[in-house]
Amino acid sequence: MADNIYESERLVREYLLFHYGGAEDILPHPSGPHDALGFAVRCVDELVDPSIIPPGARALDIGCAVGRSSFELARVCREVVGLDYSAAFVAAAERIRVEGGMDFTHAVEGDRVAAAVARRPAGVEASRVCFATGDAMALPGDLGTFDVVLAANLLCRLPDPRVFLERLPGLVKPGGQLLMTTPFTWLEEFTPRGNWIGAREGAASADELKRLLEPSFELCFAKDLPFLIREHARKFQWSVAWGTRWMRK
Repeated sequence: MADNIYESERLVREYLLFHYGGAEDILPHPSGPHDALGFAVRCVDELVDPSIIPPGARALDIGCAVGRSSFELARVCREVVGLDYSAAFVAAAERIRVEGGMDFTHAVEGDRVAAAVARRPAGVEASRVCFATGDAMALPGDLGTFDVVLAANLLCRLPDPRVFLERLPGLVKPGGQLLMTTPFTWLEEFTPRGNWIGAREGAASADELKRLLEPSFELCFAKDLPFLIREHARKFQWSVAWGTRWMRK
């Protein structure tokens, strides 16, 4: 791939705000899409089924970014491993884990910025979570298996998402849960056109994803999950991810 834009200071700041920012910081406009806030929390709260998570459960958050979903998984799992390709994202997540928070600034307009603090969520045991850099296309063979695997908005940022999908049956325990969100934003700067999942005439991405996963997974739940990323005080990215929960057969 080209240079990883997710190593930039600008993206780290945007994602710290996306994961940890308060509603008044992210969207200070009463008429905005407030149901799109708190996405990193909703990925867990609205997709996981806590009633079937066993005691001592392990979770894997692949593409964890700056870590908020990993912390939320620690509320229902004894051990959580957060992996991300961006060393800058992982460094920020680990600092929040160890120190309980970190100061950062986010854009207002031009050179104007506002101060904010990304805090580890209250009630989360830091010792349950660990963060490391990792490539979803080449995951270590010794990761083991997990009761919950989360891949939030990862699929359409991979050079060959099928490689990642083929690895998933070996990561999720039988009866375990795969949580996945994706807006299916296929861009050739991330994924060559020939590697897109569906996204062609007569082949919807969601249908093709079902076809690829259903030999090993059963689709148990699906819903649209809107999300909002603030660039500055008057510019936002509003998207809708397809959120799913799959059970490993």
